[in-house]
Amino acid sequence: MKQIFSLPYGWLVPAVLLLTACSTEPKPVPYGNANCTHCSMTITDVRYGAELVNDKGKPSFFDAVECLAAYVNRKPEEGRKASFLMVTDFSNPTELIPVNSAHFVRSAALPSPMGMNLLAVSTQEAARKIQQEQGAELLTWGQVLAIVKNDEKLH
Repeated sequence: MKQIFSLPYGWLVPAVLLLTACSTEPKPVPYGNANCTHCSMTITDVRYGAELVNDKGKPSFFDAVECLAAYVNRKPEEGRKASFLMVTDFSNPTELIPVNSAHFVRSAALPSPMGMNLLAVSTQEAARKIQQEQGAELLTWGQVLAIVKNDEKLH
């Protein structure tokens, strides 16, 4: 039987599929279909999710900024080795932003799923707007980690 179609680089397709399957890129948070790695609650509120992608490309999803922070506080080596630490942009919930470029806001007027009232936005302008409208406190990722660590000591 004569071969009609052949791939001279037959190894290329499986290799590309394998490389994309092992990607260390962040994945969309599967709202409603995943439990938080830290607190085990179902992740439902699209404004507050977070994600850690480890150095092997495995994603871990979180219910809120404070759950990601608590996880990183408890497992600092995983946080340091992570390929990505991402939080949902409160102003644009379909976007994940790196924690090191995010602007964090704490406001009792905007309660987060775990009750620490933390959220993240991608721009300083968005953070200042929330601060002015809600009387919020502006924070860095380092400050978020410290606040969460102090709160955990109380429990």
